[in-house]
Amino acid sequence: MPTLLIRAATILDPQSPFHLQTKDILVENGLISQIRHRIEASADEVIDADGHFISPGWFDMMSFFCDPGYEYKEDTLSGMRAAAAGGFTGVAVFADTFPVIDSKSEVEYLINKSRGSIVDVFPVGAVTKNSEGKELAEIYDMHAAGAVAFSDAPKPIMVAGLMMRGLLYVKKINGVIISHPHDDTIAPGGVMNEGVSSVYLGMNGIPALAEDLMVVRDIELAEYTGSRVHFSSITTREAVDRIREAKKKGIPVTAGVNPVHLVLDDSSLAEFDSRYKIFPPLRTKEDIRALKEGLADGTIDVICSAHQPQNQELKEVEFEYAAAGMINLQTCFALANEALAGLLKPENLVEKMSVAPRKILGLAVPFITESAEANFTIFDTTAEWELTKEAILSKSGNTPFIGRTFQGKPLSIFNHNRLQKL
Repeated sequence: MPTLLIRAATILDPQSPFHLQTKDILVENGLISQIRHRIEASADEVIDADGHFISPGWFDMMSFFCDPGYEYKEDTLSGMRAAAAGGFTGVAVFADTFPVIDSKSEVEYLINKSRGSIVDVFPVGAVTKNSEGKELAEIYDMHAAGAVAFSDAPKPIMVAGLMMRGLLYVKKINGVIISHPHDDTIAPGGVMNEGVSSVYLGMNGIPALAEDLMVVRDIELAEYTGSRVHFSSITTREAVDRIREAKKKGIPVTAGVNPVHLVLDDSSLAEFDSRYKIFPPLRTKEDIRALKEGLADGTIDVICSAHQPQNQELKEVEFEYAAAGMINLQTCFALANEALAGLLKPENLVEKMSVAPRKILGLAVPFITESAEANFTIFDTTAEWELTKEAILSKSGNTPFIGRTFQGKPLSIFNHNRLQKL
């Protein structure tokens, strides 16, 4: 679009000299040309952003688009539509596909299929061939083709020696391995968090230990190799404590959290509703408190959607047999906004949803400043809205939040000289 004028937006960008200031912003041919108290200029499009915030475009660091192979759950186009509706201008897409994204050709497929969208899609290649945890995949070739990180999620890498070799390999390219911290030998038949609720419901539990052991192992491997590890979505108090200690020692680890784990605990499973079955599982109120503390003190760097579509046939079965996962791109910001109200300021919240994930992945971070390429999200932290079935843009509808009223909403996104009002 030739020109866009944004009126009276409060800028949230710690990198910008205009941080926390309310300004008019003029965008011309995809570049921010002026930021002033008042801009007297005509424009092709004018947005009244009085009372609203503008930040660098949000970036989701953990999504599953199921493409290729499982397009009946989601595909790249539907995933990008859901991401845009959630306020995201960039998404890291994981390799849980068929075939697995474990070579140059699959990385190129995803990049080519997403080309030209307002949402940038960045492939995360598998660490091991076919995500089987037996031998390393073609890491260098995938990196050269555009993979921004490497992970076998939602599968863990169980063999410590293989994880170590992967870390040594990505160190050569200043890469990062995204660890899915779970020891699946601890409770192979578990379907929910082990605790009072699992005993009450008579279901097999997954102890926090299964996550904690893998977090400790991968911290040790990061320290030994000097290579970077990012924990995809942590859920336990012990994991937060261990990562906090590791950071104090200067070990190169970072961590993310899914806001669903900030608002729901394992008591939500009392009705055996499989829409609440996710992995890692919902934990305890004590774990939730620890996660919030970790976000507040900087132990947890990233808020991610962990968007994992599952079709109706895989979800609407007995809880024990239902597939784990929840769609969350459209609800991610609102959940985080509500869960962290009074704990994180809006600028701290969006830093974990915009700046931090890009820095971890080595991507260029958008700036809200003059002469910068325009890539931003305009949002309202107080707007109330209801998630309806019709509003879901994912191919799948596996969420327990249909009919729920949320507070906090993205209003517009801008990227690649394109505006999308939400």
